[in-house]
Amino acid sequence: MHIRGDHAKLVVGGRLDVRSAADARTALHTAVDAGRGDLVLDLTELDSWDATGLGVIMGAHRRAGRANRRLVLRNVPPQMQRLLVATRLHRILAIEAER
Repeated sequence: MHIRGDHAKLVVGGRLDVRSAADARTALHTAVDAGRGDLVLDLTELDSWDATGLGVIMGAHRRAGRANRRLVLRNVPPQMQRLLVATRLHRILAIEAER
């Protein structure tokens, strides 16, 4: 898993799973705490996520809300989009198409 970017936009790639959750959580929390306005997560390079990875995303979403920010998922791969719909998380998370 790799995350690169700043406090406004991060590109997440590889696998977001139990092995990478701690590093991802740290990177996302740091970005949330360091900025203002929307924090965009570009998921174009994300290969997969498991329940732990999805939990990291939800934790970052909650933290962003407490910081008066909005976590925005951009370019969610189709298989992950289906998971968000199946779990109804697409109703909670801000999801944008490709830009």
